[in-house]
Amino acid sequence: MSPQPLDLQARLEQIRRLFPPDTAIYLVGGAVRDALLEKTSHDLDFAVARNARAAARHVADSLRVAYYPLDDERDTGRVVVPQPDGSRQVMDFALLQGADIYSDLSARDYTINAMALDLRHPEQLIDPLGGAADLRNRQLRPCSETALEDDPVRVLRGIRLASSLNSRLLPETLRLLRLAVPGLPRVSPERLRDELFRILESPRLGASLEIMDRLGVLARVLPELPALQGLIQPAPHIYDAWEHTLATAEKLQAIWAVLDVNGVTDSAANLMMGLLSLRIGRYREQSASHYNQRLNPDRSLRGLVTLAVLYHDAAKPHTAAHDNSGKLHFFDHDQAGALLARQRALELRLSNDEVEYLETIVRNHMRPLLLGQGGGLPSRRSIYRFFRATGLAGVDVCFLSLADFLATYGHEASQDPWIHHLDVIRLLLSAWWEQTEEVVFPPPLLNGNILMEQFALSPGSQVGRLLEAVREAQAAGQVSSLDEAMKLVESLLARGE
Repeated sequence: MSPQPLDLQARLEQIRRLFPPDTAIYLVGGAVRDALLEKTSHDLDFAVARNARAAARHVADSLRVAYYPLDDERDTGRVVVPQPDGSRQVMDFALLQGADIYSDLSARDYTINAMALDLRHPEQLIDPLGGAADLRNRQLRPCSETALEDDPVRVLRGIRLASSLNSRLLPETLRLLRLAVPGLPRVSPERLRDELFRILESPRLGASLEIMDRLGVLARVLPELPALQGLIQPAPHIYDAWEHTLATAEKLQAIWAVLDVNGVTDSAANLMMGLLSLRIGRYREQSASHYNQRLNPDRSLRGLVTLAVLYHDAAKPHTAAHDNSGKLHFFDHDQAGALLARQRALELRLSNDEVEYLETIVRNHMRPLLLGQGGGLPSRRSIYRFFRATGLAGVDVCFLSLADFLATYGHEASQDPWIHHLDVIRLLLSAWWEQTEEVVFPPPLLNGNILMEQFALSPGSQVGRLLEAVREAQAAGQVSSLDEAMKLVESLLARGE
């Protein structure tokens, strides 16, 4: 579900009424830009002449919502307003940089972000650097010659803006971007991560990655990925490893679009996507609910899954080897790739939950394809083991596997293998969303204390193995009662297990 539109004018009027008439307070940056584009912004930045954190706390107290102090040096505070649909509106209050609003805007990154509205006179656009004209002309210009070198994270921001707004990077802008790239190592990992995730969440990811690569940014921010370029893959792959990675990301976005409950997709225009809609379209609501979840309140699940896509084959350059016949293989690239993804996630300061989630997706991305090998469909026991290994991330493994399949074959993909793979994925998703207690998480019929008491066992790994064997048998439909569970344990012990 997309966040509900916000009434910006009403919000600004609400904020204005909370302060005395002589308090200078301005809406600045991206929210002004988005308003000119008639887009809704859920992040509002305000600049005030003094006591910014006190202003933020006053707003939070008045609205009875959460307040967070952000930056002592810049006197910045954050107000977080929960919305009825579960999304959040974030309002940051910062001290004006310089003597007045004009000095503040001149010190910002790009002209299209250097516009402001005075809450006392919101009908008058403050635009000293011509940002509105640049917005109309779809061109991106830094606010000054040193704007990017002063804060190199603005390089990533510029790439994102150029891609998302379909803006031209003028030759002078490209020159300044390149000059600033060597300064990226001095940017904190947290700030790099936040800008990177905004790129990952963009619908025009491919264009952003292309610019990042061209400017040398990719090698500095995601240094494991450039080695994929030019790495030839054996049939049925039609792309090299880097082109395949980009194609997988593109196909995943297309799959998400087909399953978007709010979207309008002409499935008949693409046979493969039409077949996907027919076989998996019943899970649109569940998919929307899944991607509304967040492992971190500041980053979307889709952004994290997209990062997993970029790393799903990242270890292929390190695992490439030829067999005796000369055929190229990438044995265990999924396992090695999981470790690469984990290390990159740690360096980007992702949360522990995000690190584990990312690693799980990459480590298991081959499993759905293997479950359907030989033309068969996975058994209930196999499905149970799949979700035992992946948990919630198994849903994302399923969607990544579909995108991976399409990116492998490209225009040479044929209908029958695709239908078979869709059937494998449908079984997995059906188990997760419709047969949870029967297949994925069977309710325990007994516990370790019962086992030790009934069979005179000592505490240890054997008890755990027996309990797991019972749960697998439940998932497979072979055990459904306590009596059957006890008989299974008895037979396992008799075999010395």
